Order: sequence, then C-alpha cells, then structure tokens
Amino acid sequence: MDLLEQIDKTKLPQHVAFIMDGNGRWAKKRGQIRIFGHKKGVSTVKEMLTVAGNLGIKYVTVYAFSTENWNRPVDEVGGIMSLLSKAIDDEIDNMMKNGVRVSMIGEMERLPKYLREKVTYVIEKTKNNTKLNFIVALSYSGRWDIVEAARQLAKDCVDGKISPADISYDMFPRYLSTANVPDPELMIRTSGESRISNFLLYQLAYSELYFTDVLWPDFNSEEFYKALISYQNRERRFGKTSEQVKK
Repeated sequence: MDLLEQIDKTKLPQHVAFIMDGNGRWAKKRGQIRIFGHKKGVSTVKEMLTVAGNLGIKYVTVYAFSTENWNRPVDEVGGIMSLLSKAIDDEIDNMMKNGVRVSMIGEMERLPKYLREKVTYVIEKTKNNTKLNFIVALSYSGRWDIVEAARQLAKDCVDGKISPADISYDMFPRYLSTANVPDPELMIRTSGESRISNFLLYQLAYSELYFTDVLWPDFNSEEFYKALISYQNRERRFGKTSEQVKK
C-alpha cells in the first residue's frame, strides 16, 4: 500500500502550517548561494498547495519571512523580496485556475513598495476563490501578532466599544491577524530544527507538531503524506483523558 492510500480522507486537518526551513543549507550543500535554495523552495510550496488542494485541505499557511529575517544579509533579503514578487507574477494565473485565495499576515508596511503593491494585487485578484486558502506569513512574528491584538483590544476598551470584562478566549482570536481562520491542527517544520521560532504562537496552542530532517527544497508530496499519516495516528485529547475522547 502506498502512502497516499494509507491516508484517511475523513480525518484530514483542515489547516496545515509550514515552517519552510533549510533552503540556505540545501543550496550550500550544492555549492550555490543561498538564494538558489529559496528559488527551489518556491517549487516545493507549489507542490504542497497542489497536494492540499487535491486532498481537500482548506487552509495552508507558510512562514515565508519572519520579522527576525530582516537581520539577514542585505543581498539575501533583497533576493527574497524579488523572488516573492516574481512568484506572484508567475503563479497568479495558476491560483485563479485552481481556486486559491491568497492572504498575507505580518508587518506589510516593512515590505518594499513594489512588493506591497504586488501583495495588494494578488489578494484582491483572488479574494473570491474558495477551493483553498493560502496564507503567507510575511514579515511576521507571533509576538508581534499578540501585541497588535492587545493594542487593538486596549483601544476598543478606551473607545468604549468593549469593556475589559468582555475579553474572553472566544473574543481574543478575533483581534489576531488570522481572525476567521481556524487554528492549524498540524504544523510541519523541515530541516531538523525542533522549535516554532515565533510562528503563530497563540494559534499553535493545540496543534500537532511534526518535525522532519528533510530540507524544505527536498520536501515533497511523499513527505507530506508521511506527516499526515503521523497526524492521523495521534490522539488529540485537548486536556481530556483517552477514555473521554473515545466516548
């Protein structure tokens, strides 16, 4: 039985998040500059979206560029920004054809003007697509997300729109950048690192975490299937006992 046949289509996560790690190391192993690995990583993203769409997974979030990544060498940062812009140009038609709705989370104002314009365009262009929601975390930080939510909550309290007593577990997520998006049930990180690196800190509270040594440019559909099988073999208890979950 191949890996795809082992997947229970009735028990798939509706939201999968990816930390796409290992592009630079992949390029270095081949004697190339780091941006070469990032270019190959774009192909992996395309493959993951195809797999998710075919399986019926409704949300895919990728950690494309963190707030901390601004501290990388200027040439690499500039190369990544240009690569993201080109990816939008190259893939917009495919996204429309395949029903992919694109959204972005993060500090958009820090992006170069030409990329902000491309981001605005692709979000508007794909806003009515319904097959797959593709969320790109760009210039994103989980701590930034929480602080921004707290700031907006405080403002609404000062403005009299809500009172502190109104703030609840149900309300708070509405102020996050992922408002109206279900939390990821599965988070996958490549390249052998076993941490979440300031990614969706609030949203990953009960996500299943899957770590693999495979570098992102080498991550493919078979590796995705392995992660999904691992997810389906876990018991998601949310604080309950096994006996309670099985009732």
